Amino acid sequence: MNRTSAAKIIENALRENRRSLSEYEAKLVLSSYNFPVVREILVEHRDEVQEAAKQIGYPLVVKGCSHEIAHKTEKGLIRIDIRNNIEALEAFDEINKKLEGYQGAVLLQEMVQGRRELVMGLTRDDQFGPCVMFGLGGIFTEVLKDVSFRRAPLKESDAMEMMRDIKGNKIIDAFRGTEAADIKTLAGMLIEIGRIGLEYDRVQEIDINPVIVRQRKPVVVDALIVLG
Repeated sequence: MNRTSAAKIIENALRENRRSLSEYEAKLVLSSYNFPVVREILVEHRDEVQEAAKQIGYPLVVKGCSHEIAHKTEKGLIRIDIRNNIEALEAFDEINKKLEGYQGAVLLQEMVQGRRELVMGLTRDDQFGPCVMFGLGGIFTEVLKDVSFRRAPLKESDAMEMMRDIKGNKIIDAFRGTEAADIKTLAGMLIEIGRIGLEYDRVQEIDINPVIVRQRKPVVVDALIVLG
């Protein structure tokens, strides 16, 4: 996918007066900026589930996907560790029913396993413009609030400094038999977040959480892009 496709996704959402992209759309935009994104397929009909699952491979995560819903966990729209076709169809049916009344579909996604979870994103400050964020991710993001910020655009040295600025910076280092994270790729992702903020002034916020470090490599598992 190229940058032109990303522009079309954002422009289409703005034409529809939407406040955000769906998770699937957000990750298509990120993919066009060379982010390493989890393998996934958007499924609208029950008879597509088994073929999609076969393409991705088990275990799976099954999610509701709609630009109208930002917090899927609170609405019971996520099923994890789906191991076979029977479980996949049951998860599809449950989530599809909960999506009634919303514009969206069901997302089948590879289950990414890794002990380290990061968060990165963008916020648009009235004074400083687009600012890039990096920190500890997963369910503890809001509790720990261990994050750092830099104003866009970023150089690689800025991104490297950001990653060292958080208290839990050792999470990207080697420990207990775990390899150090690929910090060059992480730095590149932070630089590209800043670029998106500079290229699209209607992008108000980007929230990429979690970025799971699988072995050494970061993988974007969930993402939200807010428009204004």
